[in-house]
Order: sequence, then C-alpha cells, then structure tokens
Amino acid sequence: MQIIQPWGVSAFGAASVKARPDLVRVRFRVSRLEQTPAEAFGAASEAVRAVRQALRQHEVPDAAVERSRLDLKSEWDYNKNRKLLGYQCKASFAVEFRNLDQVQQLLVDLVGAGANEIEGIDFDVTTKAELRANARRQAVAAARRKAELYAEAAGIRLGPIVHIDDIDPEQERLEHYRGHGSGSSGAQEDLAPGHVVVSAAVVLGYAIEQSPA
Repeated sequence: MQIIQPWGVSAFGAASVKARPDLVRVRFRVSRLEQTPAEAFGAASEAVRAVRQALRQHEVPDAAVERSRLDLKSEWDYNKNRKLLGYQCKASFAVEFRNLDQVQQLLVDLVGAGANEIEGIDFDVTTKAELRANARRQAVAAARRKAELYAEAAGIRLGPIVHIDDIDPEQERLEHYRGHGSGSSGAQEDLAPGHVVVSAAVVLGYAIEQSPA
C-alpha cells in the first residue's frame, strides 16, 4: 500500500483487563393481555405490585429499580380475518442487584410474582472506570513497544508523540486494526468465563527524530 502523506510512525495498541462481577442488571417485563383496557390495567398493576414486593424481599432498594409507566396497546390476529385479541398492558423493569449468590432465586421469585418476559441478564462491575483507565494505560504501553520495535528495525529514532487517537473497542472501526495485533493478551481475556472484560485501544503517532547533519 502506498503511503500518500508520510509523516512519522503510527502504532496501534490494545489491551483488556478483567474482574469478577459485583453486580447484575436484570431487565424484564410484566405483560398482561385482557379483553378490556380496564382489565388489562388491573391485571398488570396487580402483577407490578407483586414484583415490587418480591424485590423488597430480596432487599433491592427502590433506587436500584427503574420502571416504565404502564403501556397499553391493542393486539390483533392477522392470520385469517383481522380479529381483536384484546388489550395488552406492559411495564418494563431494569434492576441492579448486588447479591450475586441470590440471582437465580431472584429470577425465580420475579417470575413467580408475575414477570413473564425476561429480556436480559448482564453482569457488570462497579469499578469499570478504574478498569478502563488501567486498560488504556496498557494499550498505550503496547503501542509504544510496537513503535519502538519498528523504529529499531528501521534504524531510526522516535521523536515526540504528535498524535493520540482513542479507539472505542466497541465501535466497528476497531476492525480496521484487528490484523495489526495488540501486543497484549486482550484476545484471550475476551473469552474469560465468569469475568467482566473491559477493553481499550489507541493509536499513537510519533515524529521521526532527525539525525544531526
């Protein structure tokens, strides 16, 4: 590939750090289908109260619970003739839970209380900002080692850093750098079971130090 505008040394670095999760986010819904709007609102409201009671029994604080307002829409059967099936009332929940040993029982109790749509269960860490900062430091170190290796192999000396490009590891443009290698064990960390993996990537641009005349 021809370099259109040569200017220095550019090196990509990536890193991942892992930690055991200390919280889980559970997303679920209460959904009720009844023949009239009043019946649908009544059934959903009863289930919502039961769900809130189940959460309190697990000592989930109200601040850790996000709930949408009750939503109502008509349900139709379009298989043959257009037929009204009834009115569906839904409420969505997002809950943060920190007692990971009780996650299974929490889910059992929520379903028993009336949560009939489990949308997702995501494990996370409360120290993600610190883990991300650590991953970024490691990514910078990986990029620096690569640039130094290239400079040594090419018989040049690196000048100061003139460009730093933060790469979001969750964006598609990271795919452009996948084949470059990260100089770290990030690819292995991404498959670490039972852990939350936090990644970072960066491109460092170095000037080339001119040799004295």
